Amino acid sequence: MNRPLPAQQFTSANQIGGLLGRALEANRRGRLSRFITGSDSPAIAIFDPARVAQNHEGDWYGEHAGKWLAATAKACARSQDPVLTQQLRHVADHLVERQQADGYMGTYAPERRFMVPQPPKPLSWNGEPALRTWDIWTHSYLLLGLLEAHRVLGEPRYLAAARRIGDLCWHSIVDRGIDITTLGNHHGMSATVLLDPAVDLYLATQDPRYLALAETILEQADAHPQLALLRRALAGVDASEIATGKAYQLAWNLVGLAKLHKATGRDDCRQAVDNLWRSIRDHHLSLGGGPCGGVAHRSREVFNARGTFEPQAYVETCSTLAWLQLNRELLGISGEAFYAEEIERTAYNDLLGAMAPNGEDWCYYSFPNGRRVHTTYWRCCKSSGALAVEELPALAYGVTADGGLSVNLYSPGSAAVQLPAAGTVHIQQRTGYPFDGRVHLLLSEVERNVAFPLQLRIPAWAEGAQLKLNGEALGLRLEPGQFLRVERRWCSGDELLLELPMPVVTHRRLQQNTQESRAPDGSPVEQQVLRFEYFALSRGPLVYATTLIDGFKTEETIRLPDTPPQEWLEVLPVARGDEGPEILLHLGYRPPLTFSPYYRCGGREDGSWRLSWLSLAPPQARTATVSTNTP
Repeated sequence: MNRPLPAQQFTSANQIGGLLGRALEANRRGRLSRFITGSDSPAIAIFDPARVAQNHEGDWYGEHAGKWLAATAKACARSQDPVLTQQLRHVADHLVERQQADGYMGTYAPERRFMVPQPPKPLSWNGEPALRTWDIWTHSYLLLGLLEAHRVLGEPRYLAAARRIGDLCWHSIVDRGIDITTLGNHHGMSATVLLDPAVDLYLATQDPRYLALAETILEQADAHPQLALLRRALAGVDASEIATGKAYQLAWNLVGLAKLHKATGRDDCRQAVDNLWRSIRDHHLSLGGGPCGGVAHRSREVFNARGTFEPQAYVETCSTLAWLQLNRELLGISGEAFYAEEIERTAYNDLLGAMAPNGEDWCYYSFPNGRRVHTTYWRCCKSSGALAVEELPALAYGVTADGGLSVNLYSPGSAAVQLPAAGTVHIQQRTGYPFDGRVHLLLSEVERNVAFPLQLRIPAWAEGAQLKLNGEALGLRLEPGQFLRVERRWCSGDELLLELPMPVVTHRRLQQNTQESRAPDGSPVEQQVLRFEYFALSRGPLVYATTLIDGFKTEETIRLPDTPPQEWLEVLPVARGDEGPEILLHLGYRPPLTFSPYYRCGGREDGSWRLSWLSLAPPQARTATVSTNTP
């Protein structure tokens, strides 16, 4: 087994300020501190034996416990909050006490558990099994939560409980031969997500049974005709054509596949992940970086058919979590800057755009063009969003394979990074990013005065970026979309100034609907029915949006001036402290439209509207004379 060395190892003791820091603090004080406080919280009370014995509903509500354990453990490691740490310990202990002798820790009545074969029946459109079951799904999140609690608190009983779950899954799936694809909907993808925690359990224990479990899960997923995860991914099939194309489940399966490559060095796993990552990145992301779907011939939370563009397509916050985690794994495996770019784009737009300032309310769905709706108590996306926010601090900095320091995300804050040669390096970021492109990086302390590489990510949009070291320009070519590596003997007090230009960028997308029929000879005849062009704005990493047009219209067709954009786009002076500038769109024939960063457009209030895309007038209409008089 040739296990590849990681290109980056992430650091956990990072302090993040600014916009991300406010989100982290709200998450700690809000969702993590209030949703689950102890064993009597509703999301934990459903694990009590008397309720479990009567639960024949077969739903997914048990997932909240594992998500909360994982997110809260990360928050405790970051904040050292003693009250939250005590809550974490109490809840983890309570769940371990409820674990049964065979390792079962779920919420299902005995006859409905994943170890009990269920009678077959015809599958529904989403590949749902005989009885609706999320038992393996819940145990997958419990595994991840227990492993994270063990990493942070160091309690052996949490790892032991995770092992008992792993043993039960191994006995059921490997030893007894239960097909895991019969244990979850979407043609098994809701159960094959167990691949992710199975590999994590192997990496934590080095027990070969858990690796065998992971590889058996992949074999069964590949043997399922509608899923065929590995074979179809290697063949270059679009993400929308894997099983039902369910975005959340597919992305989480890919996280597990990436970890299996990390554990074994299997090239086929890496190639499959790369193929589907490119498919999602190129064809299935919103402008704000989240996996989107829900329109055209699809429904609910599945990817749209390749090539479909629709401003009302939506991003499920759960899918945003899985997409962030997939990019986390690939950044660690490859060290490529474009994975960090996707993390940043998603975090600053669709993730924060789904989160309310109080840290408790979340959107289930976020629409590029649509109304902001805060979801209800039990919805999955509230826990997914809280976990996604807690993923970010550890990704800000990394240690490269050759012992260097990598700056992956820009945000005010600091870190103490342990490097092989230089020892502990303390780095501080002073910046107004993502609103201001000036990033000051101070190496406040370098334990050992030795040479090591320091790499800075140059965003893909930052054409013409410049770098100064201790006040002097370095004269280096800063390639957008790449890491810039500077290797020298770094000293305490060295200061870098990275200047990232942030012009307003315009985006255009075509919405094309076609109708296909057959000619008399049987050949396909395609006729274009609808064709619309849309326009959007971004600045730096932030997508911009406007509210209801004229206070009441949910859409508007606009006619852009024929002059260069800098003549009709105006970046206003900052009027909201460190919340960044607004942008005026001057059209000439009507009052200007005001755009603000998507995440805060509409004041982040429930029921507010955000419009990222505006329809453009057809070409013939654009040639008409534009009046300079506003109505």
